[in-house]
Amino acid sequence: MDVPGLGQAFVAQLVRDLRLGFRHIGQAANPLVFFIMVTTLFPLALCPSPQLLSAIAPGVVWVSALLASLLAAESLFRQDVEDGTMEQLALAPQPLSLLLLAKTTAHWLMTGLPLVIMAPVVGHALFLPGEAVPTTMAALALATPTLSLVGGMMAALTVGLRRGGGLLSLLILPVVMPVLIFGARATDMASAGLETGGVLSLLAALMLLALSLSPLAMAAAMRISLD
Repeated sequence: MDVPGLGQAFVAQLVRDLRLGFRHIGQAANPLVFFIMVTTLFPLALCPSPQLLSAIAPGVVWVSALLASLLAAESLFRQDVEDGTMEQLALAPQPLSLLLLAKTTAHWLMTGLPLVIMAPVVGHALFLPGEAVPTTMAALALATPTLSLVGGMMAALTVGLRRGGGLLSLLILPVVMPVLIFGARATDMASAGLETGGVLSLLAALMLLALSLSPLAMAAAMRISLD
């Protein structure tokens, strides 16, 4: 029997997780619903002044995106560990790091990409200047994969704990602070009409760093959790 190659294994795992995600679309949509609810509650709780909402929009958008990513991280690997699928993946001939990267990619497509798509709507609700919307979408497109990858590393480390949600948040938040700072700064600079290429480059560098290190870290943490 021929063993599937690395590319075939990655695509097969990605497609499987996407199919499972669409079967449980309500659970997958929770981060997006949370993101929309938090950002739309601010105009109701504060003075609905366009100047005020425009000033706080960068912080609101990025804090909401970070919290939505935290909400989705806990369930990334838990179901697979509970039903024994993760043990089968650990015994597969393909590297566990590659398979976990495929699962994290599917997780980002289901939870992170919708945040990027909804950014214009949220920005309009918060009176974000129109010229800042493309930069915000680009920054979210670079930042949300980093959030998913870091969340995957910490989720793999805490998946064996019964109540690891609080610990997971404490582990993720300090690591992703640079993403939050650079992302909010990119939106703020775009609102002011300043050049944002440098900040976007930093977000891209963080994403590439996470992409290069997180698969191996996820695999090592998962093997520790399965032992």
